Amino acid sequence: MRSGISALCLALTLSLFSFAQSQSGRWSAAAANAWYAKQPWLVGANYVPSDAINQLEMFQAATFNPELNDRELGWAESIGMNTMRVFLQDQLWQQDPQGFTKRLDTFLGIAAKHHIRPIFVLFDSCWEPDPQLGPQHPPIPGVHNSGWVQSPGAKELSDPSYEPKLEAYVKGVVGAFANDDRVLAWDIWNEPDNTNGGRFKEPGNKVELVAALLPKAFAWARSVHPTQPLTSGVWQGDWTDPAKESEMTKIQLAESDIVTFHNYDWPEGFEARVKSLLPLGRPIICTEYMARGAGSTFDTVLPLAKKYNVGAINWGLVAGKTQTYLPWDSWERPYVRSKPTIWFHDVFHKDGTPYRQHEVDLIRSLTGRGSGVAAK
Repeated sequence: MRSGISALCLALTLSLFSFAQSQSGRWSAAAANAWYAKQPWLVGANYVPSDAINQLEMFQAATFNPELNDRELGWAESIGMNTMRVFLQDQLWQQDPQGFTKRLDTFLGIAAKHHIRPIFVLFDSCWEPDPQLGPQHPPIPGVHNSGWVQSPGAKELSDPSYEPKLEAYVKGVVGAFANDDRVLAWDIWNEPDNTNGGRFKEPGNKVELVAALLPKAFAWARSVHPTQPLTSGVWQGDWTDPAKESEMTKIQLAESDIVTFHNYDWPEGFEARVKSLLPLGRPIICTEYMARGAGSTFDTVLPLAKKYNVGAINWGLVAGKTQTYLPWDSWERPYVRSKPTIWFHDVFHKDGTPYRQHEVDLIRSLTGRGSGVAAK
């Protein structure tokens, strides 16, 4: 009996050691798929409250608005959504680590109340490259996402001496919630090789700088042993053949525990992208889709996502200061004297009225969740 118990203890010890080792690096495909099998079908939105123009305004102490978060996440819950993708910003940590962590904890409590588990995005290469703490400028009339900021900014990205602060930010935030079931996953870097079409003054070697930092950022996050998966969503280029992938795409796919991607294409384009990622043998979540004017709609894409068991997170929940109901071309032709024929992104008006009732009915129907439907 004693030898049997000793053998059992040894087996358990080796098993735990093996598990710990596996968690210090990228998850195996088997571990990732086992995690995904425990999740309900993931459907949600990229969430910025309607009173915030960007990540800074969402989470700075002076403008953090738990009451509004509660109300708007309640609308998401009512239509069957169970996740939100939420962008953070490194300067929030530099400004006030304890306060920022406390506000994130408050936000997670509100989300959990509505049975929503967020994906937190740590870094982002999109839009304004010179983020500044403090009051944010008002929306530029008629322009899509006119106040969004990058993380890190161009100055910080180009400064090697700032890297320890980025490391502290990643380890601090991920470490604070590494064992918190309220967090669904960590999105390490949004569209890392996005150069924004040359719209802003950015480092000429931006892509190379990010490519050097991205594996480090994954390693920083893994060093605090999160129980949630890590990812970075591929969004451009050819994914049908590894030989055709960009260097950034190779890094993203090699480092990600679960595969995430962006697609604002017609449904046939969405389906082709999914099929190109299926051979990787890992869970797939589309973390950005739904641009009505570009052909990506709830009506056509969400049923395909369900067919392939792909999580689906559209851009935008409530129309507000980000003005993402306006199309991308508003950067060249602001919609000041006229409004677009249809909303580009977003689901609700600021009073909670759906932009299009059929869409929210469809989401409820496909998820089997939401108001008047038994929770699943």
